Amino acid sequence: MSTPSESPVAPEPPGGVIHDLGYRPYAGPRLGEATVARSFFTTGLRNTYGLGRSARSKVLPMILLGLMLLPALILVGVLVQAKDLLGLDEQIVPYSTYPITTQLLISVFVAAQAPALISRDLRFRTITLYLARPMRRSAYVLVRFASLTVATFLLVAAPLLLMYVGGLLAGLPLARESGRFLGALVGAALLAACLSGLAALVSALTIRRGLAVAAVIVVLLVSYTVVVAIQGISYESGHETVGQVAGVFSPYTLVNGVQVVLFDSPEATATPPEGAAMGVLYVVATLLAVGGSLAGLMARYRRVSP
Repeated sequence: MSTPSESPVAPEPPGGVIHDLGYRPYAGPRLGEATVARSFFTTGLRNTYGLGRSARSKVLPMILLGLMLLPALILVGVLVQAKDLLGLDEQIVPYSTYPITTQLLISVFVAAQAPALISRDLRFRTITLYLARPMRRSAYVLVRFASLTVATFLLVAAPLLLMYVGGLLAGLPLARESGRFLGALVGAALLAACLSGLAALVSALTIRRGLAVAAVIVVLLVSYTVVVAIQGISYESGHETVGQVAGVFSPYTLVNGVQVVLFDSPEATATPPEGAAMGVLYVVATLLAVGGSLAGLMARYRRVSP
């Protein structure tokens, strides 16, 4: 006698278990745009010297900083040890012309660090994450510009400070050296702003880092070479006004001209600006160079989708 087949038993659906892990939404204070911008600025400034990054990122900026300090250290040593023997009563190389003497190192530093701060965010689209935070595009541009400017200023001002301290140790007049040093610091700040604005703008337009580095170096060094050539020709031919006007087309000659006008610093070119009108032209050109670079950056970042 056959037994009826048993109907298959349907498996029970797996039961779900909710675990209370204690997660709670953040209910603390929202620090806002100012705190984000301040943290962003600090991080950008540290990154320009490789602080907080890999050891390889520290090599180039630290080498450039050391090379910037080395000539100043040698000049200080000669001034302190052989001041009376050589009859020196002032700095061997004036404060205002030292940045032009070391312009290759400064240009390489700016060209290497501007793409690291600007091009990388655009290429890898991390800019979208930054704009998602409570920080406006204008704040992002200003913070990146400020980080690069301060980093460049520190690079330029460090050897000037070393020369100033060495001059005081050598017994140079305190009042005279302090006035020249403060004027040189103003020039260093203006030069850092001009170089950083131009390098940041080029880096924003060229998102590939290698291409951006090459473009910034070419723009800075070629512009200086062309301007100096025009100034030399104009001086020899007696058309010094042409050379004076040409000086506004390179950040190095432009800032040196401003220092000549405002602080009566030693000129570094054959045709420094002379007269009130030419002095106003140099000051206005400096302001336009910085303001124009920032305006170009703002326009570039308006096209970036959040």
